[in-house]
Amino acid sequence: MAVTENIFLVGPMGSGKSAVGRRLARELGFDFLDSDEEIERRTGVDIAYIFEKEGEPRFRLREAEIVDELTQRDRVVIATGGGAILDPASRERLRSRGRVVYLRTAIGQQLARTRHGTDRPLLNNADPRGTLALLMSERAPLYESVAAVTVDTDGRKVRAVVEQITRELGLRKETG
Repeated sequence: MAVTENIFLVGPMGSGKSAVGRRLARELGFDFLDSDEEIERRTGVDIAYIFEKEGEPRFRLREAEIVDELTQRDRVVIATGGGAILDPASRERLRSRGRVVYLRTAIGQQLARTRHGTDRPLLNNADPRGTLALLMSERAPLYESVAAVTVDTDGRKVRAVVEQITRELGLRKETG
């Protein structure tokens, strides 16, 4: 039985959605899409610039439009932005158009994975740990509400996470 269903990765920044998504898509023979990268490609500027010039509400509108469009494609693995699940319509689209995997990550791991980047506008403040904790308290129930499967990524290799996802979703990669 071949895999024909879309897979959508949700979770906080630094959870490994892009790295896991790329490998998972490759193993399944699917296309990989990253909603943040798609926004940047279409606007010609990075997410931080959009936040600075237009604000978070306008960015969230762009994000919801991209999630709607990308989730209508077939045979895709999509890495969503950490806040994509804030929009109720996006949550419903994710749930109804594919299988959602929540990549769960502890705050310490998020800090370690994001500390050198400058492309995380929500972390450009004096207390990134506090920000991550607040975001997690608001978003974790939303991630859980859409997820078919939850996979912990702390201290794990991408390969191991992908293997767990394929096992838990009952997937196998396409052959010839």
